[in-house]
Amino acid sequence: MAERTVVLERRTDPGQAPPKAGLALGLLRTARPRQWIKNTLVVAAPAAAGELFTPRALTQLPLVFVLFTACAAAVYLVNDARDAEADRAHPVKRHRPVAAGQVPVPVAYGVGGALAVLAPVAAAWLCSPHTSALLTAYLGLQLAYCLSLKHVLVVDLAVVTTGFLMRAMIGGLALGIPLSRWFLITTGFGALFMVAAKRYSEAVQLGDRAGATRALLTEYTPGYLRFVWQLAAGVAVLGYCLWALEEGGVPTTSVLPWRQLSMVAFVLAVLRYAVFADRGTAGEPEDVVLHDRALTLVAAVWLTMYGLAVADL
Repeated sequence: MAERTVVLERRTDPGQAPPKAGLALGLLRTARPRQWIKNTLVVAAPAAAGELFTPRALTQLPLVFVLFTACAAAVYLVNDARDAEADRAHPVKRHRPVAAGQVPVPVAYGVGGALAVLAPVAAAWLCSPHTSALLTAYLGLQLAYCLSLKHVLVVDLAVVTTGFLMRAMIGGLALGIPLSRWFLITTGFGALFMVAAKRYSEAVQLGDRAGATRALLTEYTPGYLRFVWQLAAGVAVLGYCLWALEEGGVPTTSVLPWRQLSMVAFVLAVLRYAVFADRGTAGEPEDVVLHDRALTLVAAVWLTMYGLAVADL
């Protein structure tokens, strides 16, 4: 029994080179596949402009999705490599592949660095210089966040929000679609609403357990985070309504004013999401949307209405 225990300890030794199969799986896990759903935001601008199913969009958007996912994976790899020692002392994060020794720290840095270089280069070659520039800006901002900005009050919220906004912008840049100011306002403040709601939920669940989660969270008060998500929700709703009413001035042959009617569904979606924010249970945005049937239904209705408006049916 003692010999078997020693063997098991040797297999999980962080300093030991892991098997190739285990290394590949560890790299995949470190890339956070569950987070890739956020990168579907690359279709936001083309969808809003009614160019989602054009031949160029059907070829460019999957490529942009892959390149953005590669950049996000690079950030996760570098972040986990940098925080490996601290993660080993955390009750949950110690199971991350880098912290657990499944992925050696030098390998995580190497693969992350390679992805960070190759993705913008591929974007410049296969997409456009603007796409490459935005990916480079995303990488620079997110790596700065990993190194220091995540420790700066308010700036950390702005950086995470900007990451979502960049996802929504890049599809339009890749296809040369002008980005509406209302689209940017609605997307930006909608992202801030979800980011602040998540932080507020973490703060509520943290309670007096200082150090149980991100260190900066203890510097925010729940009241301040509540103020931020309420302010962001209000601006997002106002921006969307002005966007819908402005577009409504364009002559249309549709049966109903779908764009204006979509305001109702959008407001209901925000109000439903705010229920979870108020309860302190608004975790990852994709989990909130996919695990609540009512919110999923409202989101589907909104997508249908907006789709009908874009198609002018």
